[in-house]
Amino acid sequence: MRKYIIEDTRLISPFNERARDLRILNKPLWLAQRDALAPYTREERPTVGSLEEVPNHRDKDRVETIVYRDNLFFDPPFIDEFIRRAREQRKACRVAFALNDKAIVTHALKLQSGIRREGDAYLADLWYFPYGRESNVRPLLIDTQAREIGYYNIPKYMAPNQGDLTFQVPQRAFLSIEHWSHVYVANSPFGVFAEGARVEKQIERLGFKLRVLWRGLVERRQVLTTRALIKKGRNVHIDPSAVILGPVTLGDNVVIQPGAVIDNCHIGNNVTVSHGCVLMLSVVGDGCFLPWRASLFLTTLMENSMVAQNTCLQMCVVGRDTFIGAGNTFTDFNLISKPIRVMHRGRLEEAGMPVIGGCVGHNCRIGSGFVIYPGREIESDVMLTADRAERVIAKNVTYRQSDHHGIPGADRLFPAQYRPTA
Repeated sequence: MRKYIIEDTRLISPFNERARDLRILNKPLWLAQRDALAPYTREERPTVGSLEEVPNHRDKDRVETIVYRDNLFFDPPFIDEFIRRAREQRKACRVAFALNDKAIVTHALKLQSGIRREGDAYLADLWYFPYGRESNVRPLLIDTQAREIGYYNIPKYMAPNQGDLTFQVPQRAFLSIEHWSHVYVANSPFGVFAEGARVEKQIERLGFKLRVLWRGLVERRQVLTTRALIKKGRNVHIDPSAVILGPVTLGDNVVIQPGAVIDNCHIGNNVTVSHGCVLMLSVVGDGCFLPWRASLFLTTLMENSMVAQNTCLQMCVVGRDTFIGAGNTFTDFNLISKPIRVMHRGRLEEAGMPVIGGCVGHNCRIGSGFVIYPGREIESDVMLTADRAERVIAKNVTYRQSDHHGIPGADRLFPAQYRPTA
């Protein structure tokens, strides 16, 4: 099969970087796409600007073709189902979703334009052509097989109408990444949460259940701590007092120190998780360092970043090469009963989630003792020093508002790669 990739040149704030280069489950999005399609594609052509640039079926070179936009996230179970059913039909198809698909309606439609309603379905920019591009394309409905899973409980005295908060977790994940909140969704509810849901479904099968139980008996461990649910790379050191509950993926040269708790996470290569850290449903990129008592919940930490002691990040996204100092708190819930709003394309829009943290761009330096309101952005290359008068970050922080301006020599720490061009 040949593949064509439609280029999406929009930059995702606050990273000032295209979606294809941002990390999803410890891989750049373009690599995650390539790996998902690897069993099917043998030939990749240069990127194109639109579907019309793809050769049509009347040309001499008529080959099986798949076309997709480079800001789309799809996992292997999704693409397997799409290609299997498209090949069965032997007709040109475009991915579509039912109007009542709970994962798409609940988590994928806000702050984006890549999944659009046309008639009685939602369509997205993923096509299959058995003999090259043609104009007569049929929508192919894919069921994401969403399951409702709880992740948060808000006491009734704080929010009488909330109670248990839930995700609609897909067994087959698909998303158009056009905002930093989509990076969060792809990594957490559509990433590690979805993997956990698939493992739960596997455990319902007798053969897999017996295999996991047998592994627990052999290793003399609880089921969730056995090697059947914990994938480890090379040269991994785990202190005996650490608690690791699967499914968990650990890369090469990972160090887990005493008292750490890791529950359903993706940990990259060359990562150190120090004493007393707690990581739940999170993704930690290559080369990251977490000193003692740092906490991550439903948070994505891109490569070569550090979160210092006693800092808590809930439902946040942090870019690469970023330092977040000690004692910072990223809040994720509005005490006032109003929807959380985020900046999107120059205006404030509702995030579509009752609980969400903040986002820090690439190559930032955040001092100690800040409180960041829900849904706020700190742009790439920003420094916030601990002696700044404003310790509560109630609005987005841009590069022009960085504290490093005027500090002699500070510009050497902040390369122009991620700064805004305008």
